[in-house]
Amino acid sequence: MESVDQPRTTSSRPYHHGDLRNAVIEAALSLLKERGVEGVTLRQCAARAGVSHGAPGHHFGDLKGVLTAIAALGFEGQVAHQEAALAGRTDPVERLAAIGGAYVGFAVTHPAHFSLMFRRDRLRTDDPAFVAASGRAGEILLEETYRYIGDHPHARQFRDMVWSIVHGYASLLISGQKKPPENPEAAAFQMQLAFLRGFDPDTLG
Repeated sequence: MESVDQPRTTSSRPYHHGDLRNAVIEAALSLLKERGVEGVTLRQCAARAGVSHGAPGHHFGDLKGVLTAIAALGFEGQVAHQEAALAGRTDPVERLAAIGGAYVGFAVTHPAHFSLMFRRDRLRTDDPAFVAASGRAGEILLEETYRYIGDHPHARQFRDMVWSIVHGYASLLISGQKKPPENPEAAAFQMQLAFLRGFDPDTLG
């Protein structure tokens, strides 16, 4: 599988004064990978980070604050990987397919991040960093949709259709309901190519 951009989390250095945010995020992410979002608590984050029980709350406010920071970093990592997948591509169909392939590639490589990014019940969705990162994730797909479809009246609807396809495929893979192919990103790219080359946007109503 192609390498996927690591979400911009932190270093692996032990906690020291001034590095609380990174230490707590790394601790929470490790718990998230092991136990899922329901198994993460502020107290456990503090213990794993090697800080006082109250330190995470002082910095992030509550558990939602910690999880929101992780989700925002996830969106940033996803977008970075999608932008890298676009490098050197000029054909609008291939660019849009590459966006979808990279979406799946990021999801299967970082399933803990990916699953959390869409758990709005666990996040502060009005957090500025989260709004900016998740908003950019939507923008990059819309930009490539316009490049492919032009100024079509149903461009946003088509964008949502493309997103639904790759999100559904990614969810099936990371949940274990579908066995991942040898290269999920390449498989998703080819799937998107087949769809985009055969679909008529004018059928949208």
